[in-house]
Amino acid sequence: MTDLNRRKALSLGVALGLVGAASATPAWAWSPAGSVAGTGTGADPWWVWDDEVDAVVAGLFAEGRIPAVNTAMASWVNNRDPLPAGLPAELSAWLQTVNKLPTWADPVKLRRAADFNRRKDTYLFMLYGLGSGIMSTVIPREAKSVYWSAGGADMQDRAAKTFTFGYDLSDLDAFEPSGQFVVTANKTRLVHAAVRHLLPQSPHWRAVADEQKRIPISNGDILITFHSLGTFVHRKLIEWKVPMSPADEEAFLHSWQVAIHLLGVREEFIPKTWAEADAQSASVLTPLLAPTFEGQELAEDLLGLTAQIDLGVTRGFLNEFVRYVLSDEIGDWLGLRRDYAAAGLIRAGWPAYIAFREGLLPVAPAGLYMFDQFIRAIAMLFLNKGTSATTTPITIPTGNRPGT
Repeated sequence: MTDLNRRKALSLGVALGLVGAASATPAWAWSPAGSVAGTGTGADPWWVWDDEVDAVVAGLFAEGRIPAVNTAMASWVNNRDPLPAGLPAELSAWLQTVNKLPTWADPVKLRRAADFNRRKDTYLFMLYGLGSGIMSTVIPREAKSVYWSAGGADMQDRAAKTFTFGYDLSDLDAFEPSGQFVVTANKTRLVHAAVRHLLPQSPHWRAVADEQKRIPISNGDILITFHSLGTFVHRKLIEWKVPMSPADEEAFLHSWQVAIHLLGVREEFIPKTWAEADAQSASVLTPLLAPTFEGQELAEDLLGLTAQIDLGVTRGFLNEFVRYVLSDEIGDWLGLRRDYAAAGLIRAGWPAYIAFREGLLPVAPAGLYMFDQFIRAIAMLFLNKGTSATTTPITIPTGNRPGT
C-alpha cells in the first residue's frame, strides 16, 4: 500500500467512524483477550474456515443431493421447527450440533436487542441497506466472491436473501422459538459452505482472488462482514446522535456476537465490547476498502434497483444518500454522479428527521414525508422483491455465475 493510499484509508476510516490507524495488510494482531472467550489458540482467522460443514456439503455435491436438500429445507423456517425429514444423515447430524444458541447467550440481552431493533428500525433499514450493502461493494474479496458466484447475476434476489438475514436478526422474536434467526443463520452457513465448494472451480474468480489457499469466506471474511454491518451501524448511530442507553448498546452487540457465532466464527475472534470491535475493525476492515471492477458493477446493479419501485425516489437522491452515509471518496470510487440539490436537502433534512423521530424536535421537518417514502422504497426492494411482507427463502446454490 502506498503512502497516499495509506493516508486515504486512514481518512476513510475516520469518515466511516471506524477510527484507528490503518495497517498496510490485514495481518492478524488482535488479542483474543478481548474476545468473548477471553483467550485463544493464536489462530489467524484468515486461515480458519468451517471444515466440518464444508466436508458435509462437498459430499452432498458429489452425490447430487443439493436440489433435494433445498426442497426438504423449504418448510424449515421457525426456530422451534424440527429438522426436516428426509435430510441426509450426515447433514442432519451436523445440524443437530449447531441448531441452538451458545451457552453464553443471554436471553435478557437478546430480548432487549430485539426491542432496540424495533425502536430504531428506521435507521437500521437505511444503514444496513444503503450503508453496509453498498460498503460491501468496496470490500474487494467480498465483491469478487459475490460477483462471480450465482448470486452476482441476480442482485435483487441476492440482496433480498442478504436482507433476510438482517430482517430475521432484527425481528422481535429473532432468537425465540417463534422466531427465525437460528434457522436463517444455519441456512446461511450452508450457503457459505456451498460457495467455498463452488467458487474455486471458477477460473474467473481464481484469476482475481487473493484468498489464502484460494478458498473464500474464512472466519476473517465473516468478521469483516460483521464490522461492515454491526460495528459500522453502531458508530453511525452515535454519529447521528440517535439516543441509546448503555444497556441498549450492549444488547445490540450481544445479538451480533450470537449471530456471528451461529455463522461459524470461533469465539476467540468475537469481540466482547464495542471498544474491542472498533479496534478489530480498524485493523481488518478499513485498510481493505478499495474499488474493483466487480464492486462497481454490483453497486450499479443495487442502486439501479430503485427504478423498479417508484415512490418518488430519484437516482440522484439515492447517490447522495450513499455519499452521506459512507463518504464522497467511496461515492467517487463507485462513479456516483453528483446531485448537489439533493445533497443539501439530505445534509439539512436527515438530522432534523432523526430529531423529530426521537421526540427532540416538536415540529415535523419539511422533508418528513420524502424520507418516509425513501425508507419505504428501500424496504420494499429487499422484502422478497417487493411482493412479500416477510422475507425471501434462502437456498443452497448449485453453481457459479451463469455464463462463466
